[in-house]
Amino acid sequence: MRRRMMGEKEQERKHKVREKSMAGIKTSDKELRKVFAETLEALMEENPDVVYLEADLAGAIGTTGLFRSHPKQAFDIGIMEANMVGLGAGMSVKGKIPFMHSFGTFTSRRCADQTFLSGCYNRANIKLVGTDPGITAETNGGTHMPFEDMGIYRSFPEMTILDVAEPHLLKEIMKKMAGQYGVMYIRFPRKGKICYYEEKQTFEIGKGVILREGTDASILASGVEVAEAITAAEELQKENISVRVVDMFTVKPLDEELVLRCARETGAIVTAENHNKIGGLGSAVAEVLAEAGAVPFLRIGVPDCFGEVGDRKFLAEKFGLTAADIAGAVRKVVNKKGS
Repeated sequence: MRRRMMGEKEQERKHKVREKSMAGIKTSDKELRKVFAETLEALMEENPDVVYLEADLAGAIGTTGLFRSHPKQAFDIGIMEANMVGLGAGMSVKGKIPFMHSFGTFTSRRCADQTFLSGCYNRANIKLVGTDPGITAETNGGTHMPFEDMGIYRSFPEMTILDVAEPHLLKEIMKKMAGQYGVMYIRFPRKGKICYYEEKQTFEIGKGVILREGTDASILASGVEVAEAITAAEELQKENISVRVVDMFTVKPLDEELVLRCARETGAIVTAENHNKIGGLGSAVAEVLAEAGAVPFLRIGVPDCFGEVGDRKFLAEKFGLTAADIAGAVRKVVNKKGS
């Protein structure tokens, strides 16, 4: 049964997934912001065309050293995020590969028009970095808590959207971003330290990764919700509910083939994301499922509301983003299969 579910070798080659059971979540010795700074510096060393534009948050993201070590490749634009994107798009026309950082709420809402016109419409090669998405903004509150950033950028033609919360994944995807032309938006929590990949794991933008196999339902998660999905699957296993967990770190272009494979092989799907239920991963998966034929399906995500001040645990419980919420949704879709 398991061998049949895994599919044939050609299927595995297309998805490039490592299918395995997770014994648990580990903790890295480096925060994601340190991984970001180290990886960016390595990219700048390797390729002088890689440049870094910052909107006066180098201290928060841990990149202050880059201005000293690479003064011709690192620039603090100040608190002018929209101008930063326009400048980066112009630099890309001259062959540069700009990585541009601010908090996710500013890299998305404040920069939307420049990203659309100077970036996407102009076929530029820019890499937008938005940190502390969703509830990971914590005590910065609703003004700094983007629940809509992926929804905004999903509607922009030819744009790539990445939701990441794991150090090895962040490192490898940044390398892919530098080598792949186009407008890309990546979001991740600055202080995240949870890891669930081995160092030898490889990734492909646009392809999900199966972290845990299962037969009764699939959880398609992104960002910080991947760890919650793994925890939910482990708890459900105690109830003899077998759950497949997929890290769908590329929200656009979505791995539609893997979505349909999960629907076909497990018969029920739950999505989990640190984002408004409208416009993000859940919406993208729902569109694919609706066009292909329905299976029981539920979305875990932030209700259609604004953020507020609080720590991550409080906010996750308030907005229904915990492992328990995911497990509850899985129970519901598994029960629907019988009817």
